[in-house]
Amino acid sequence: MRSGRAVIFVATALLGCAGLAAHAADTSYSEIAKGKALVDAGDCAGCHTAEKSKPFAGGRSIPTPFGMIEAPNITPDVGTGIGGWSEEDFYNALHFGKRPDGSPLYPAFPYPYYTKLTREDVRAIYAYLQTIPPVKNEAHQNRLMWPLNYRFFMHGWDWVFFDAGEYRPNTQKSPQWNRGAYLVEGAGHCGACHTPKNALGGDETSKYLLGGVIQNWFAPTIANNMQNGTGGWSEDDIVEYLKTGRNRFSGATGPMAEVIEYSTSKMADGDLHAIAVYLKDVSGGTTASVSPPDDKTMNAGKAIYADSCSGCHQAEGKGIPRMFPPLAGNANVKSSDPTTVIRVILEGARTVPTDPRPTASTMPAYGWKLDDKQVAAVATYVRNAWGNAAPAVSADQVAKMRKILHEEHAGGS
Repeated sequence: MRSGRAVIFVATALLGCAGLAAHAADTSYSEIAKGKALVDAGDCAGCHTAEKSKPFAGGRSIPTPFGMIEAPNITPDVGTGIGGWSEEDFYNALHFGKRPDGSPLYPAFPYPYYTKLTREDVRAIYAYLQTIPPVKNEAHQNRLMWPLNYRFFMHGWDWVFFDAGEYRPNTQKSPQWNRGAYLVEGAGHCGACHTPKNALGGDETSKYLLGGVIQNWFAPTIANNMQNGTGGWSEDDIVEYLKTGRNRFSGATGPMAEVIEYSTSKMADGDLHAIAVYLKDVSGGTTASVSPPDDKTMNAGKAIYADSCSGCHQAEGKGIPRMFPPLAGNANVKSSDPTTVIRVILEGARTVPTDPRPTASTMPAYGWKLDDKQVAAVATYVRNAWGNAAPAVSADQVAKMRKILHEEHAGGS
């Protein structure tokens, strides 16, 4: 592999993904069902559904550091969707990142991951997409910074960061491990969020699944690290989280809530267990030592916590598992990057409702009540109380996030 994979941020003006209406009559039910399962695993609806009444019709605006991406229509509408693509066109898009005319797709469409899919699985996805009701919905123009608004420059990105090739099983590992690797590295494209990116949006492969910033959230480490990863989670804990959006340690919110809603909650239990087996075998690397915060900050944060947080999360940070996440020992709380912790304190959060756990839990916003210094103090406190250890949060970091959230809300995104 070269130095990285999918520009998660630079957008997908793609998805001219695949036109598809003519061959449905020749496609078996089992093939379509297999394709649907793979589309679910790939979280395609997460980007390409703006209105639930019009699945896969595109129209969703996705903010990125490189500009705004407009998710395209991938229904089999001939005029505005993907109704004119052949099966080979579709394979070339997923495997090589190329449109039918040979021009490059933007790697926000995660072809650097989808390239690992077998041709048989791509064929099944193609078959399923042919069955989606066509919707006429023209995608808006992407608004990317120069020179990224010219697709030609993506040839250079591909040359540096992209290696096409199907997944090759590791013969030293079990079939279940290999299935998990295939899903995580391929269809699930987990590294698109959970692997940090370099300045050009390529994966920092030496930090595989060690966490990354996406859309002003921090996608945490999901490698097997006891400090700030899933080292303390059992395989069953991982499966429960992916299936229900909650477990005894955490609750899904932000971008991960959509992944649960559109993707993992719909996946077969066997595939979720395979993912868990694989993730438990991914090394979490080493954790840098952390200097403890000063007593003044900790005392101020403790007082704020007692007044505003302890009612739900409990005085000792134990929370109420599967309702109000425990903060003591919480890998997200202890992440090296405090982006998500700050964001949740400022604007609140709501866990995703799923069929097994239909009642969402909600945390109120405290940005209206606490100033930047107070938010920094309570964030620092929860990241370093009850045996936790993580870098202190500064008032400047809070001020920066407050500005970002103000701009997001002002822009209606």
